[in-house]
Amino acid sequence: MPKSTAQPEVMPEKPAHAQPVPITVTYGDGIGPEIMPAVLRILDAAGARIAPEIVEVGEKAYNSGITSGIPESAWESIRRTRILLKAPFLTPQGSGHKSLTVTMRKTLGMFANVRPSVTYHPYVQTNHPAMDLVIIRENEEDLYAGIEHRQTDEVYQCLKLISIPGSEKIIRYAFEYARANGRKKVTCMTKDNIMKITDGTFSRLFREIGAEYPDIQQEHMIIDIGAARLAERPEHFDVVVTLNLYGDILSDIAAEVSGSVGLAGSANIGQAFAMFEAVHGSAPDIAGMGIANPSGLLLAALQMLVHIGQADIAETIQNAWLCAIEDGIHTGDIFNEPYTRKRVGTDEFAQAVIDRLGSRPKQLPAVDFSKNQGKPVSVQSTERPRAHKELVGVDVFLHWPNREPEVLADLLRPAVSAHLPLNMITNRGIKVFPDGNPATFCTDHWRCRFKSAQLKPVAYANVLELLHQIHESGLDIIKTENLYTFDGEAGFSLGQGE
Repeated sequence: MPKSTAQPEVMPEKPAHAQPVPITVTYGDGIGPEIMPAVLRILDAAGARIAPEIVEVGEKAYNSGITSGIPESAWESIRRTRILLKAPFLTPQGSGHKSLTVTMRKTLGMFANVRPSVTYHPYVQTNHPAMDLVIIRENEEDLYAGIEHRQTDEVYQCLKLISIPGSEKIIRYAFEYARANGRKKVTCMTKDNIMKITDGTFSRLFREIGAEYPDIQQEHMIIDIGAARLAERPEHFDVVVTLNLYGDILSDIAAEVSGSVGLAGSANIGQAFAMFEAVHGSAPDIAGMGIANPSGLLLAALQMLVHIGQADIAETIQNAWLCAIEDGIHTGDIFNEPYTRKRVGTDEFAQAVIDRLGSRPKQLPAVDFSKNQGKPVSVQSTERPRAHKELVGVDVFLHWPNREPEVLADLLRPAVSAHLPLNMITNRGIKVFPDGNPATFCTDHWRCRFKSAQLKPVAYANVLELLHQIHESGLDIIKTENLYTFDGEAGFSLGQGE
């Protein structure tokens, strides 16, 4: 029988016969206005004790001039209910608009993204019938901070921000989730062999925190080989915890490998708020056709029901859904001869689930949330002593169109001082001075590192004087990054080739 994918609660548990729980609902864009009513109809037919508040969020809000995509009235509803069930949004492309989903996750502190991926062999086609895993993705930082700049004619940057508190919370959540749901192993995936400080911090904390969970198997994988193995041998994995961007990619790989992205739901969990959504996008190419699969959003809604203490209703619906899948009632995205007996659209599939409420599948393993609904998961980051921080240099980034690093070094010589000698020049991270390789292609974006000998502390006044001298030489300073040590350890990476 598949392991439970019930979502651990972080909100107070509701009595079995409590008043309906208010939830905020948005129909989203694209296929959203088709799949959300279908899901709500199933929840209502099953007796879900919810009171939906419908809000308008997404494309219509953007088009009305609300650049965030969400009006204040919607925020008021979400702040009041603390639960959001959302259909997919369409974020305008190439116009400076931020992803509304990412904005909501970060604004409401929903640090954990929980995405189960289970196979339904043989009714949904897959090469991996034993797959049953959960990806737990950090949800607030990494490259999804969205801090981007154009710095020169040729070069753009995106800042990757990784924090100790953010990393610790998601790693602890993964271990607590594993315990609460009877899972045996947690795998961490990073690229710490390249990004030794950012990803290296995440993997180091995984090892440190993992020592507190000796009952759970643990492993670390480099993200590239880890993703390859997940695609080829997903049954090897149980719970995967990773950084934001990697988790986004891995969860779509896992959903596709399991049979269809259209069957994947996800939960976004914080200390005070939670949001539930399908993994797939708004699919505007099939919007209005009535053929979209509501299953991803439905399974997300079941995570929501467990989260608000209605696991009994979630169990009833999921077993009815399994019966529909087992009976060959399939939307076009999971059409699978000879197991598909009837190809249906959105509304007809929803009705098939409703018709089977109270039934249990005969071939697919039935779910039983009463045995393992998950324990409440509430995690906090650890207070850590502040390190002794000392300034030892500065990286100065220049926009300079000439391709010759030796010429740039000559231009910088008047700015060099005994306090801050020129240590190196890099271009796109690779050292090009001193002793650069003439074959290295250079753009118009240069990092010039000025660092004290033996990492001796320097005054910020020395940095300001250096910058003044560089400016006076006519060079275009586009950015600076101070170089610090923390308890004597360098808080910056070497240049490639240094």
